[in-house]
Amino acid sequence: MSIEHRDDTGDRFGMWLFLYTEVILFSGLFILYAMALAKFPQQYAEASHKLNIYFGSINTIVLLTSSLTIALAVSAIQMGRVKHCLNLCWVTVALAILFLVNKYFEWSAEISHGIYPGSEQLAEMGEGVTSFFNLYYFTAGLHGLHVLIGASLIGVVAVLTAKGKVTSDRYTLLENSALYWHLVDLVWIFLFPLYYLIL
Repeated sequence: MSIEHRDDTGDRFGMWLFLYTEVILFSGLFILYAMALAKFPQQYAEASHKLNIYFGSINTIVLLTSSLTIALAVSAIQMGRVKHCLNLCWVTVALAILFLVNKYFEWSAEISHGIYPGSEQLAEMGEGVTSFFNLYYFTAGLHGLHVLIGASLIGVVAVLTAKGKVTSDRYTLLENSALYWHLVDLVWIFLFPLYYLIL
């Protein structure tokens, strides 16, 4: 019993250490954003208005809901409610897919208007607008990759749960997956106002 406890503690510590490195990564991008915003305040506001706030708002609601469902999934497995846990895990995965589909349509619309890194039309809008969209595509793209990884991880954990390898006694893998997912959501909570709500 003590060995299991040590193993679980090590897994949790490893996940928190990993999440710390992820925070450093995105913090660096946010600092870069703050420096560019200070240099091009008007151009950043102009560029922000070109983004579709409706897509951004819907995706915010989607991710906040997914944070709730994965948290409830952890609670369910702790109470031994395996089927309920599985349902909540798959709902979380479905919400992640919805987020990515919304992002696909949003980016498709922007690209169709010539707003993408390296385009002549974007270059004509000025250095500040170009800087904004370069950062936007890179940061949002990196976040989207994290959404894909997180959803895949939760899907794998759901399969393991169905096979009885994640139980009410050993649920650290699900708990760690939920922590990762909460970080993904938290990053978006910062991204949304920084890119979509500049006045």
